[in-house]
Amino acid sequence: MEKYDLAIIGAGPIGLFAASFANLHGLKTISFDALDEVGGQINMLYPQKEIKDVPAFSSIKGKKLVSNLLKQNTKTNFLLSHKVKNISFSDDNSILIDNAYQVKSLLIATGLGAFKPKTLPSAINANEKSHIHYSMQHPEVFANKKVAILGGGDSALDWALELSTTSDVFLIHRRNEFRGLESSVTKLKSLKNVELLTPYLPKDLHLIDNKMELVLHKVGNSDEFITKDIDEILVAYGFKSDNRQLRKWGIKLENNLISVSQQMHTNLPNVYAVGDAITYPGRVPMIALGFGEAQIAISSIMQNLFPEKTMIFHSTSI
Repeated sequence: MEKYDLAIIGAGPIGLFAASFANLHGLKTISFDALDEVGGQINMLYPQKEIKDVPAFSSIKGKKLVSNLLKQNTKTNFLLSHKVKNISFSDDNSILIDNAYQVKSLLIATGLGAFKPKTLPSAINANEKSHIHYSMQHPEVFANKKVAILGGGDSALDWALELSTTSDVFLIHRRNEFRGLESSVTKLKSLKNVELLTPYLPKDLHLIDNKMELVLHKVGNSDEFITKDIDEILVAYGFKSDNRQLRKWGIKLENNLISVSQQMHTNLPNVYAVGDAITYPGRVPMIALGFGEAQIAISSIMQNLFPEKTMIFHSTSI
């Protein structure tokens, strides 16, 4: 049985930073992720997204942020394509993971849990499905094409801005007001090759000679329809998350999020949690905040594992 000081479940940005901070303090660390690569939701769904709320970067692409974080992890053992199914506790409160790994502490950094994109509600055949996308890992696929983007949040706006440099874009939202940054909406309204269509919902889809006709229904008006000729569709309706595994392990949840103390400790011994998986009064879902939570958690773990040691903080403090 392999033994570690710390296991981290989740190799998204917060999990990656937590692992690198654990490395700084000499913790032997293993990191699990159900996906086949690190980076979590950012790398799988928004690698080209410009992230603007990380200190020291006015803007950085999601993929680049993940790459930078991974470079800091020189000692972490990453076990990918591995969904943790079972955790149990020994008499000494060490934790057994899937009956194969024994760890002294566990840090959960799974974000919103297993996620699946919310799909188009209408029936779609196989040929049409090949033109419908739920992520933009490869922007070149959409270059020099007419692209319909469905959604009204930051992801939809970011995708529209990204593709506006190479494509004709139709941004379709069921409300007149968007849920993303107003500056992004203002920029999109100024672009000649971007058309904002509100309030509309997709009604029907027809594939003819490898081209699609997208029929849109105006919300609130049962008789008004418009049709747009497009090549590809990007759907940004959000994601369904699943944290049922956490309940199975006995972790206390509030509104489907993990309840933690100020030290990022859960209700289970030696089990901590950080990032968008957790909740406490006043928390907001921001990457920078998750980085700070990771530092708090690792510091708490160090003090718990080695109470006799004086904690040395790697920071700007002298």
